[in-house]
Amino acid sequence: MKNNYLGKTSSKAVLFASAASLALAATSHAQSSDALIDKLVDKGILSTKEAQDLRTDSDNDFKTAFQAKTGMPDWVNSYSINGSVRGRFEQFSSPNSAAVDRTRLRYRLLAGLKVNMLDDLEAGFRLGSGDAKGGSLTSENIVGNPLSRNSTMQDDFSEKGVYIDQAYGKWSPIHDANWQFSTTVGKMENPYQYTPMVFDPDLTPEGAVIQGGYTINDKHAITFTTGAFVLDEESGSTHDPYMYGGQVLWNAKWTPKWSSVLGIGGFGIGSPKQLSTANLTEINQGNSRSAGGVLLYDYNPIIADASVTYSLASFPLYTGAFPIKLQVEGINNPGAPSDANSAYWVGVQFGKSGTKGTWDIAYRYEYLEANAWYDQMADDDNVAYYKAAPTGGGGTGYVGGTNIKGHLIKLNYSFTDSLTFTATCFLNELINKTGEPQSSDLHFMADVMWKF
Repeated sequence: MKNNYLGKTSSKAVLFASAASLALAATSHAQSSDALIDKLVDKGILSTKEAQDLRTDSDNDFKTAFQAKTGMPDWVNSYSINGSVRGRFEQFSSPNSAAVDRTRLRYRLLAGLKVNMLDDLEAGFRLGSGDAKGGSLTSENIVGNPLSRNSTMQDDFSEKGVYIDQAYGKWSPIHDANWQFSTTVGKMENPYQYTPMVFDPDLTPEGAVIQGGYTINDKHAITFTTGAFVLDEESGSTHDPYMYGGQVLWNAKWTPKWSSVLGIGGFGIGSPKQLSTANLTEINQGNSRSAGGVLLYDYNPIIADASVTYSLASFPLYTGAFPIKLQVEGINNPGAPSDANSAYWVGVQFGKSGTKGTWDIAYRYEYLEANAWYDQMADDDNVAYYKAAPTGGGGTGYVGGTNIKGHLIKLNYSFTDSLTFTATCFLNELINKTGEPQSSDLHFMADVMWKF
């Protein structure tokens, strides 16, 4: 079983490498041609219109030659590759007498290819590293962790798993100056714009989504997202669990310095009783479950978001305009009793990293009650220490999910456009504690990421 899995993994790697080499060839040609044309314009040899005509002719000639040499169909417009490599130092500690402080070293690889085609079509995939859900990769357990693409350095330099992180097709039939409309099917980048209290940043849902928007004027725009996603497939039942939901956002730019986003949305989970610990290997925990591991309540939360951003013209030790962003988010789940069905997030961020010489520092406080939302969707880095396992399954130790409150401080600094350092510190505790009292469970991460 293991050899077969590794063989499939090798095939994926070869496929990606072949596609990536083609994309790099196209990118290199475009960059070299554009650089030469720009120099001719700067020296006054070509006018702007002549330069644009030359770019068009160059692109058409290269596309024809590229298709002839590679055998690619003439309906393919362009390719692009993207990804990142990240190294991480990670530490856990707790004042709980039963806790064991621990550290580990990890890395993450993401590598993807996107293909743009005629008739407003797009297809893409991304491969990602990752540990298996239950820990080390074995012949009995090759299923990846849906909330993490990290691989842990362990097991005498053992080979690590490579998984399909994205595989999707997209159609965007409407994209003019005012209206936008698209639909995507497959395993995709998360289309919703919620905080990690709702969705782990690494989550790539599987299903179908419709997105659209209307630009009212140069200051206001409305966007919407609605979709349905598969959570599990049960061979012994026709009642497979699934998730559906939507979000509407109002984006406003009041002045060159002031902007805001206001959003409202909601989700529902069909056949939640099938999401038992017997059917799924839990990553997070926190929801109320029966002794047999079955969810006791429904999960159909209403979620509201708001943010306001003010941009300073400049700031010491920062390149460009300096944004200051205040954000709030709230959840209420009417499908569960009111004593543990709500959550809120309040945060502020100074600056924005991502280009050379930029940085940001952020703080947020989060209060996520046990049944405010389905625990398997929330950020798995936002952990607290369990001395005893909860009713119905789960485990002890440092675990993410719901039933957690606490603080987050995060710093990013971009040395270059492609290299960023990140330091993240969570200080959390359980809302409903098990065992002895506890507080200030620490989860610290230091990352260096190269993006391409």
